[in-house]
Amino acid sequence: MNSRKWIIGMASSALLAAGMGHGVNAAEKGGVLNYGRYADSQFLDPVQTEQNVDIWILTNLYDTLLQPASDGKSVDFGLASAKSWSDDHSALTLTLREGIKFSDGSPITVEDVKWSLERASKQDNGIWSFMLGSIAKVETDGADKVKITLKNYDPAFEAALATFNAAIMPMKAFEAAAGQTEVDKARAFSEHPITSGPFTLASWSRGSDMVLKANPHYWAKDAAGVQLPYLDEIHFQIIPDDATRILKLTSGELDGAEQVPYSRVSELKRNDAVNMELFPSTKVTFMTMNTRPEASGKPNPLNDVKVRQALNYALNKEAITKIVTHGVAKPMQSYLASTTPLFAGTAEPYGYNIAMAKKLIVDAGVPAGTEISILTLGGSQDEMQIATAAQQMWSAVGVKLKIEQVDKATRAARQKANDFQMVVSTWTNDIADPSQATSYFAYYPLIQSYRSGWQNVEVDKL
Repeated sequence: MNSRKWIIGMASSALLAAGMGHGVNAAEKGGVLNYGRYADSQFLDPVQTEQNVDIWILTNLYDTLLQPASDGKSVDFGLASAKSWSDDHSALTLTLREGIKFSDGSPITVEDVKWSLERASKQDNGIWSFMLGSIAKVETDGADKVKITLKNYDPAFEAALATFNAAIMPMKAFEAAAGQTEVDKARAFSEHPITSGPFTLASWSRGSDMVLKANPHYWAKDAAGVQLPYLDEIHFQIIPDDATRILKLTSGELDGAEQVPYSRVSELKRNDAVNMELFPSTKVTFMTMNTRPEASGKPNPLNDVKVRQALNYALNKEAITKIVTHGVAKPMQSYLASTTPLFAGTAEPYGYNIAMAKKLIVDAGVPAGTEISILTLGGSQDEMQIATAAQQMWSAVGVKLKIEQVDKATRAARQKANDFQMVVSTWTNDIADPSQATSYFAYYPLIQSYRSGWQNVEVDKL
């Protein structure tokens, strides 16, 4: 019943590094930001996408009716300027801001809102449809109001409306895109999207670079009345290799970079030319186990719960956290990040117990020298350190870990095809509620418990 049978991980602070002196001051209007990404986006559609590399760009391209507040725990107004619940909390009426427009200058209408929400909540239309699954119907009321009636009480609904897949898109332009299917149209539209957010897509050379330009018709201004966004452009360079990305940052070629290796944190903090920031995050790094009887066409020892438990006992979480993150992170006590609302973390996680691990391996009948493979992201120092540490620790119980370094697209494709035994992965919450992560990690019907194949009927029922 407990998802720790197939997930081993650590929760950490998020890392962001920005160059000083050659960057853009957010309080000043104009300028270009040069930013280093660890991987390129793959599918820029807020409904059909699944990955952070897409989501982090989409939140700059599209706005939602409500938006996450700066405290990360509540919501503010976005494209909507007012909201009102019915007395029984079964219907929410939202009023659109006056004069809001898409990036091509066309008005954002209540019809666009109705269509966008219906598309995003349509069952089986993208894996995130469950987040808006409580929608029964969406109705327009005049030129500026939308009434959303719910099937059932949903305490996370406002947060769901502030999430990327609830993005407001132009109905007519999307429907006019080439393609026979929903996915075909989404792919065609996403090549040259008409956006509702602060930026629009100017150019995209896949695997190399992407340029976003300020949306000239964006609705928002700051407290001083300055038109947002501050930046004129953002230039994203795709640099999978951690060392190269950090070198370009420290040399001044980049203004900012993501996925900074933990091993470089102290060094960057000492660098006067760099602003190295750590902040509490919902980021968790973990290893997913494929629990199916076969993996990649071969019998899979991870199908046996005793083997999965043995690997958990044989992994010293305290040690691996210190080795990889240099004390920045802490071992997980749940599949939920500890900053998730309602997180309890009272269950006792698997301790480090080599004797128990060896006994379980023997009980499972696993021969010494049995090989298990793990997918890691090529160029990622953190993932390589995690896999290498696990490789050494699991050798003590007779398991040989084979490390396969692949690119982001290949790893995603192999996970979707169930063509893996283990994979190093990362999760960040998109919604301040445990429903998203729980559905993703533990509810089999969605994506087979984060593609692990693990299922518990009682969990699914709950």
